[in-house]
Amino acid sequence: MLIRIFSLFNPKAKLFIKGRKNSYTQIVQRINPQEKHIWFHFASLGEFEQGRPVLEKLKTLYPAKKIVVTFFSPSGYEIRKNYALADVFYLPFDTKKNAAWFIESINPEMAIFTKYEFWHFYFKALKDRGIPLYVISGIFRDSQAFFKWYGSFYRNILKAVTYFFVQNEESENLLKSIGLNNVTINGDTRFDRVYENAQEPKELPLIAQFIDGKPTLICGSTWPEDEKLLAALPAKYPDWKFIIAPHEIHSSHIESIEKQFPVGSLRFSAFSSGNQTPKSSQQILIIDNIGMLSALYQYGKVAYIGGGFGAGIHNTLEAAAFGLPVIFGPKYDKFQEAKDLIAIGAAKSISSTEELISAFNAFADNKNAADAAKKYVADKKGATDQIISMITK
Repeated sequence: MLIRIFSLFNPKAKLFIKGRKNSYTQIVQRINPQEKHIWFHFASLGEFEQGRPVLEKLKTLYPAKKIVVTFFSPSGYEIRKNYALADVFYLPFDTKKNAAWFIESINPEMAIFTKYEFWHFYFKALKDRGIPLYVISGIFRDSQAFFKWYGSFYRNILKAVTYFFVQNEESENLLKSIGLNNVTINGDTRFDRVYENAQEPKELPLIAQFIDGKPTLICGSTWPEDEKLLAALPAKYPDWKFIIAPHEIHSSHIESIEKQFPVGSLRFSAFSSGNQTPKSSQQILIIDNIGMLSALYQYGKVAYIGGGFGAGIHNTLEAAAFGLPVIFGPKYDKFQEAKDLIAIGAAKSISSTEELISAFNAFADNKNAADAAKKYVADKKGATDQIISMITK
């Protein structure tokens, strides 16, 4: 009910409700319940990219297998609803009736959830039917309800999981502390995904045209707090180009970005449609669509990753895979890769305009930092093969 009320004035919530209206019909029309499927569930687009290497490796090994993908969030579904290797749907709400109907409809031989999302009725329905359930790239913290004195209900949800493939020793120890020994440390499949992406990135000729050979700062998944600081850079560095890919692309946010940059900016939609061409004074390109960011980093020299003044930073690994040193805000304590990148000199955390300028100067022409970032990603890949080896047994 709260989401329905929120949908009256929030576009994302509106998509959340609207998208589920026809999900039952779509599933019935497109899925044969007599056929077995492998079910992958992702919270959103980031988790899809994280689990994608496992999905695609399974499809390569077993091309005849049919795959169903579900999303909880519109940001995942809307971008990947036409994904060629699977039938893609919204996950119906987690009720006993929905879980029983959905699992009978897709007839899964196994279910694979990435990182998190633990749904009581879905997990129970899988366990009751003896269907293997795997959590890959799992990450757990002692602040979660699973590990609290009041968390027995939540711990019971985890007991439905056949096997946990987790990212770090802390997660393994936490699960074992509540009697769950069906766990191994396999690392994070995001490293495999970003490494693959960096080897054969999608070319973006319009981006190359815009930057025109000049050094470029790629600002990924930015929020207003990030953009206020970034606005100080273009006038100070006239020989640089700046590409901003905000986390939210609704019109009011794009307009607020345009107003903050006195040297002028250009929207990608206007550029790509031919309605505008870059002027010499335009240093800033604003990406007003979703889905380009992972390929944008190939054109950068330094990256700024947004979210560090809010709930936490976004994906630093996509940039690091291309050898870009990264800068981000102060809230990165939940992200081990951010700590690792700082430790090897390939990242800096900032809290003010002065610190941003200092970090930018340090990375503007720093080959050692670039090489360290790229090597860090290459050294951490390999989780996908370990997971595939175990679940295919």
